[in-house]
Amino acid sequence: MEIIIQPTAKDGSAVAAGIVARLLREKPDAVLGLATGRTPLLLYRELVQMKLDWSRVTTFNLDEYVGPPPAHPASFHCFMWEHLFRHVNVPKENVHIPDGLTKDVPAFCRQYEDAIRPAGGIDLQVLGIGTDGHIGFNEPTSSLASRTRLKTLTAQTRSDNARSFGGDDRVPHHVITMGIGTILEARQILLLAFGHAKAQAIAAAVEGPVTAMNPASALQLHPVVKVVLDEPAAARLSKADYYRWVYDNKPDWQII
Repeated sequence: MEIIIQPTAKDGSAVAAGIVARLLREKPDAVLGLATGRTPLLLYRELVQMKLDWSRVTTFNLDEYVGPPPAHPASFHCFMWEHLFRHVNVPKENVHIPDGLTKDVPAFCRQYEDAIRPAGGIDLQVLGIGTDGHIGFNEPTSSLASRTRLKTLTAQTRSDNARSFGGDDRVPHHVITMGIGTILEARQILLLAFGHAKAQAIAAAVEGPVTAMNPASALQLHPVVKVVLDEPAAARLSKADYYRWVYDNKPDWQII
């Protein structure tokens, strides 16, 4: 893991945007795995402002709620089109988001997995992290080898997402999410975390043991992971000074 600590979420998002932009310039037909929620919002704004060419890019989203239609303002379909897709020239047919209205969830999940492989696999997977360490909607105790599937949300995750639905009682109980095994097959992973609320989860994921109780800790097993943090999210890292020193003393060819 490379731990990149920046003063603010805006600074961290700018660094993350530079990582994504480099990939799109070097590989115009890149396949991106994308996340939703408050964490990647600044990243998507940065990418929109860069006016990159998305005409050959393919995207796969991590997850979607089961139940709300795509037009629901809290759906991840709506989120992605509002904050990214309608602002860039990505072909609509190249955008893949789980279908929360599917009548056959297991069959859809198999089809979603099967669509990633012929697209060439995911080159870069963007992730956020929950306060309990979940990535995608892989809640604590999720199998570290899991694939795209139906998951039941914890009370904590439903509470964390209540703002989008107007109350805890309105948040769906189920989601379709890529599995941890699916995520780990991406060639590069970019994890973003901002704010004090994420500090404990980040410390456990980066410096703790690999455990299903903190699903993000599985990223320790991946060879190319960049973790971009603001200072509050980095507050509980025991080796934060070392991570800063490494980032500040990169050789020229490693600088973004």
